[in-house]
Amino acid sequence: MNNAMILSSANQHSSTQEILSLRIRSQTATIAIIGLGYVGLPLANAFINKGFSVIGFDIDDNKINALNAGQSYINHISNTTVKEWHKKKKFNATSDPTRLELADVIIICVPTPLTESREPDLTYVIETTETITSTLRSGQLIILESTTYPTTTTKCLKPILDKKGLKCGEEYFLAYSPEREDPGNPKFSASNIPKVVGGADKKSLKLATELYQQAIIEVVQVSSTEVAEACKILENTYRAVNIALVNEMKVLFDKMGIDIWEVINAAKSKPFGFQPFYPGPGLGGHCIPIDPFYLTWLARKNGLTTRFIELAGEINSSMPNYVIQRLTEFLNEEGKSVNGSKITILGMAYKQDVDDDRESPSYILLQELLKRKAKVNYNDPYIPQIGPTRHHEIPNLKSIPLTAEYLASQDCVIIATNHSCYDYELIVKHSNLVIDTRNATCNVSDHGSVVRRA
Repeated sequence: MNNAMILSSANQHSSTQEILSLRIRSQTATIAIIGLGYVGLPLANAFINKGFSVIGFDIDDNKINALNAGQSYINHISNTTVKEWHKKKKFNATSDPTRLELADVIIICVPTPLTESREPDLTYVIETTETITSTLRSGQLIILESTTYPTTTTKCLKPILDKKGLKCGEEYFLAYSPEREDPGNPKFSASNIPKVVGGADKKSLKLATELYQQAIIEVVQVSSTEVAEACKILENTYRAVNIALVNEMKVLFDKMGIDIWEVINAAKSKPFGFQPFYPGPGLGGHCIPIDPFYLTWLARKNGLTTRFIELAGEINSSMPNYVIQRLTEFLNEEGKSVNGSKITILGMAYKQDVDDDRESPSYILLQELLKRKAKVNYNDPYIPQIGPTRHHEIPNLKSIPLTAEYLASQDCVIIATNHSCYDYELIVKHSNLVIDTRNATCNVSDHGSVVRRA
């Protein structure tokens, strides 16, 4: 008996949950993914590779048009991959919200930024949920993957969805599963990172688990959506706090003339009780600079303070200004001031070998240097042009090609992102001053005369 016949028989005798379960397990369920960014596109790829049909939804028509033309705008999802989706007839992108009714599963992967006062901004999540509610039908599973604070799924999403008049856990189903993307890391993809799943009820948990089991290497069930939400916050706060520790030690050891990178390399030789974290010019990406503040906000709502986490946030937020301070000192040693100096920032992406510049500390460096009237340019092979952002008023700039002549014309080059494609021998050889915030030049021969760490 083929899948169509099985489903037809199931429709006559089974409950809403059982019908959806069968569609999921037979890979005949249609999955809609809302938010086609660094989380949504890799997730789409994972499900399409297992035979599911995916509707990609986004309000950005530029993304929709690109994807439907077989073009990707994310470095680790190639044009070839998108074209293969279309060849298999397993993918279509749309900005038409009425098409969400066609989906059996709807996964929300929209941004969750902070407000100016560093409080959670759930505007995109709430607006998306309202859009889903307008076409919500019996037999749909809704999953939130966007990073957020505990209780969001049951206290924010569920009341909106319930307005449709359907009963959660019987007619529609609701779950939370935090995204765990690591862009630029070839060791991990959406399909081989274990997935934590929490349901609003037991039936929702079972369905969400069955869904991810079709495409993800391992599914970790937890007792509630709140536990799953808290899991994501803990993961990223753990990283933020430990990065703050090494950033603070870097400042201290710089003062003492001790190389923090050598210290970390020595410490990580210990086979137990130590995990290496590395300093830098500040935190970037959507998660680590933002998620701890979700937790501090939640603590205040519950009459508590999270002093340890808040202090870590202050330290990490101060690192771009520490780089500027050190730059000023190093230029002064050369008889120059920041005002009027020609300075090039290497790397606008927030991490190595990615085209993702969300919350990148390079934008803060650029903005602060412009305030000090430096003549600033940048180079990033992954980000050909930049302009004003939501938080930074900066001019439109294009990535400047790195040549020996150009490097020699600059008063200083700041390595803000250690892309592996950079020729650090060339950079060090032809630059007048290199501020290395990532230890990228550690293997360059005879670098001591121009390289300074910050």
